[in-house]
Amino acid sequence: MTASWLGLPADHPFGLATLPYGVFSTDDPDLRRVGVRIGDYVLDAAAAAEFVGMESGICWAQPSLNHFLSLGRPAWAAARSWLTEVLSNPAHRDGIEPHLIPLAEVTLHLPIEVADYVDFYASENHATNIGKIFRPDGDALTPNWKHLPVGYHGRSGTVVVSGTDIIRPMGQRKTPTDAAPLYGPSLKLDIEAELGFIVGASTELGSQVGVDDAADHLFGVALFNDWSARDIQAWESVPLGPFLGKSFGSSLGAWVVPMEALGAATVPLPRQDPAPLPYLRGSDNSGSGTSLFGLDVRLEVRVNGTLVSSPTYAGMYWSPAQMLAHMTVNGASLRDGDLFASGTISGSERHTRGSLMELTWNGQEPLSLDDGTTRAFLQDGDTVTITGWAPGPDGAGIGLGEVVGTIAPAVG
Repeated sequence: MTASWLGLPADHPFGLATLPYGVFSTDDPDLRRVGVRIGDYVLDAAAAAEFVGMESGICWAQPSLNHFLSLGRPAWAAARSWLTEVLSNPAHRDGIEPHLIPLAEVTLHLPIEVADYVDFYASENHATNIGKIFRPDGDALTPNWKHLPVGYHGRSGTVVVSGTDIIRPMGQRKTPTDAAPLYGPSLKLDIEAELGFIVGASTELGSQVGVDDAADHLFGVALFNDWSARDIQAWESVPLGPFLGKSFGSSLGAWVVPMEALGAATVPLPRQDPAPLPYLRGSDNSGSGTSLFGLDVRLEVRVNGTLVSSPTYAGMYWSPAQMLAHMTVNGASLRDGDLFASGTISGSERHTRGSLMELTWNGQEPLSLDDGTTRAFLQDGDTVTITGWAPGPDGAGIGLGEVVGTIAPAVG
């Protein structure tokens, strides 16, 4: 694998194999532009492109990635090739190095202006666990779950960048023993360790994106935490699904790793039985080809520094391509900056469950933290950190960075 003239270790998670995009500022927080992480530096992409006379670099002199996303897959591939060239060929060092800024000197912002936000429910293990908790005497999976990627449409305006505090939500809740619903702060505030997918190359209303064409719209991934007020959610969700229990805040990682960087992390899907309808199968009709794929992404979840879970994405039942195809099969358009998330990533073993609801089995089996305290659900002041990586080419690691949030007390 080609090396950078920065002399990075071969196993650096942000080497040439990764090159994630973000949005940053330095002294003036209003002067935001697109940056590319290499090692522990951020390349001011627009300034570097301007130096070499690339007029197309204007797409990076923007406060979000949305303009760049609108250019489509050929532009994304060309940009990655150029970045790899100028960061690896020593002939470019004198011109490019002045535009590298130490990571410690930048402020990172939300990388996209979120257009629409959809959250899916793509882990069979997670869906089964939640079903057992809420429907102990019934079927764990709902009848539709293996026929379509179940999801809900979220609130794009409450997606925040990693590092933003999350205010404990207020709302109604009612347990089976309560005579009437109560109003107040959520008592069952939870996390959901997820992977977010960033979408570009917008489509017309009334059109569809099939699984074979999904790659033309899937730009990249970022770590995602879909904070959930389980008590509010349980009371409100019948019959129309999540609403206030989800819409108070969702945290997105600051770095978006291009899909091109995840080639070595592509894995076959688990066997889908029964076979989904044709629009969810793709031309190879097998679930193991280039259109329908899974991802070998490894996460770690920490609460106040204690490792509480290590979910792996590779076992997710539904492919990102299937999620995107289902999202548009009714003619819904895609917009540059659309975000959809995988739903909680959970495995079959307890230490791979991606939510506190599952890890503590709805509070019945509290977790022990390194400071001697226990948690069933999150308390005010708790900090949740989700980190992630994926295998890259030639043994390299692909870093996904982190998504972090601290719980602030309820207001009102």
